[in-house]
Amino acid sequence: MLVKTRGASLFGTDAIGIQVEVNVSMGQGYCIVGLPDMAVKESLHRTEIAIKANGFQMPRTKLVINLAPADIKKTGPAFDLPIAIGILAASDQIVNSKVLTDYLMMGELSLNGALQPIKGVLAMAIYAKEAGLEGLIIPTTNAAEASLIEGLKVYGFDHLNQVTQFCNDPASFHPFQQKDADQETTPINYPVDFAFIKGQFQAKRAIEIAAAGGHNLIMVGPPGAGKTLLAKTSISILPEMSHAEMLETSKVYSLTGKLSAKSGLMHTRPFRNPHHSLSAIALVGGGSIPQPGEISMAHNGVLFLDELPEFSRAAIEILRQPMEAGFVSISRSRQTVAFPCRFMLFASMNPCPCGYFNHPQKACSCSPNSVRKYLHKISGPLLDRIDLQIEVVPVSYEALTTHTIIENSFTIRNRVQIARGIQLERFKQRPGINTNAQMQSLDLKEWAQLDEASAKLLKIAMEQFHLSARAYDRIIKVARTIADLEGSKDIQNQHISESIQYRMLDKTAWGQSY
Repeated sequence: MLVKTRGASLFGTDAIGIQVEVNVSMGQGYCIVGLPDMAVKESLHRTEIAIKANGFQMPRTKLVINLAPADIKKTGPAFDLPIAIGILAASDQIVNSKVLTDYLMMGELSLNGALQPIKGVLAMAIYAKEAGLEGLIIPTTNAAEASLIEGLKVYGFDHLNQVTQFCNDPASFHPFQQKDADQETTPINYPVDFAFIKGQFQAKRAIEIAAAGGHNLIMVGPPGAGKTLLAKTSISILPEMSHAEMLETSKVYSLTGKLSAKSGLMHTRPFRNPHHSLSAIALVGGGSIPQPGEISMAHNGVLFLDELPEFSRAAIEILRQPMEAGFVSISRSRQTVAFPCRFMLFASMNPCPCGYFNHPQKACSCSPNSVRKYLHKISGPLLDRIDLQIEVVPVSYEALTTHTIIENSFTIRNRVQIARGIQLERFKQRPGINTNAQMQSLDLKEWAQLDEASAKLLKIAMEQFHLSARAYDRIIKVARTIADLEGSKDIQNQHISESIQYRMLDKTAWGQSY
């Protein structure tokens, strides 16, 4: 007897419908076809023991399981449940009800029949709704995640026996309901605040501009100047995510199994701070079964690379294309997947190996050649893509002990929210563009025209610092953000002037003043 159940396979951040065909006929032997990986092939052993452990009979005739379409690689243990239900239905041990074709079912089985949580449920729920299915049958642990998609019946079960009972009598079960208390969003309390940071006014101003326009930023300064603290505090002034951004980011975290079942969709922008020992694949994603990397985990948030020169050259240079495109494409022999990675790159570095080059009090012990060699670990093309380049100087004793009231993150975040609102209104007719940092040449011509004085100032800077065409565009983009923070309709001379100041590493004299 042939029975078909509905499943799904993950392809990048999306789910693709998979039809699990189970046929029990005369003959001997079990087999799974349809490009299954090892985890799927092992499913027969798990399902056989789970079926027998719960009083059912495993067919002793020929059993063929086909995962269609057959040209797509199927991965992971989540096909255990549709395969087990298909076997029971094909051998007439449960009623072959509409449940098999109207519901998408996925779940990993323990040997006693218990259902284990799976990854990528949010993408599967989105697919089920788009495909017009009535609902999902998944492990209870994943039910809250799937219920985030409205208009879909979600049934969460803990055991194979419960799923078989549901197939026999669906009317006796009720869909999962998210508790009202779980749906309430509580105010976000950040562990860090700009009010705690003494001094560093220029650095805080640069971070505010970066947050307002979605710009990349690098901080250069000696040890203990506060670079890491400034970067970690930046998350407290980022604007709230839109529902579309929350859904995009949550899908990435669902794929890796890191989406909290209690909190629902992610409401805080991600802040990723990987160690400098990570590989290029861990940074951008990949593997034999492509998985998101750190840049995708930072989607719609911040990727902070502390001590940037300590990262491998291969790892940081591979960032150049994703920073421009907003997604990373990973190709394998049988498939090519794309993961979103629209992130703000925040980086920090010392000015030299000993860390005290240009320090106002401490002498640098490095030779001129070692300073240049250290700075050249970061290539020009990568620096060109970093909009804001600032020097973070040590904080004086007077600044550390002052009792002056310092602006807190809440006040700064309000200004950032207003600036982001201006940009959303500006680019409402430009899908895919939400911030000034994402502007293309067409947008610059329309929204970032320079007056004569501003153009003359920028011309002088271009000639004096030998800036590239990309740096030219980025200076204008930053100036547009500064104007938005001030509520100015047009870019003015002072906006261009301040923007040029944030190209510290482009100045040919920097790093060579011996």
